[in-house]
Amino acid sequence: MLLTDSLKRWMYRGGRPQGLARLMNRFSAIQFRAGLLVPSNWATLEVRGRRTGRMVSCPLVVARYEGREYLVSMLGNDANWVANVRAAGGDAVLSHGRRESIHLSEVAVPDKPPILRRYLEKAPGARPHIPVDRHAPLEAFEAIAEDYPVFLVTRPAS
Repeated sequence: MLLTDSLKRWMYRGGRPQGLARLMNRFSAIQFRAGLLVPSNWATLEVRGRRTGRMVSCPLVVARYEGREYLVSMLGNDANWVANVRAAGGDAVLSHGRRESIHLSEVAVPDKPPILRRYLEKAPGARPHIPVDRHAPLEAFEAIAEDYPVFLVTRPAS
């Protein structure tokens, strides 16, 4: 199903997923978690809810840049999963065919621009929500970097 950019923005009006987006996110979270018929960088983030204490799932695109993995909030600082990750101290679970415990640490604003550009290359669904073209120079990403959280994914040593 092809969705126009304006429909995608409408589905997330006010910076939150509305009814249709919530429904689609539930199905996507299940599909991404299973790793079925999706690219290897599509995964489900599971993090404890800051109010309920229950695990909350969110489908996300993992951006790989310079050998490391990152999660980016296409909806900015007010995204629910961002607040939950911050409240959980960065502890979460990432699933794509298998579940693995991860730790998320926020990336400093000056380090975000190339990661944001890479994210937009790999996450077409995020493009309507971030006001910079994926082919724009890094300076354009510097102007918005403060508004879009980026988290480095690390895995505990086994």
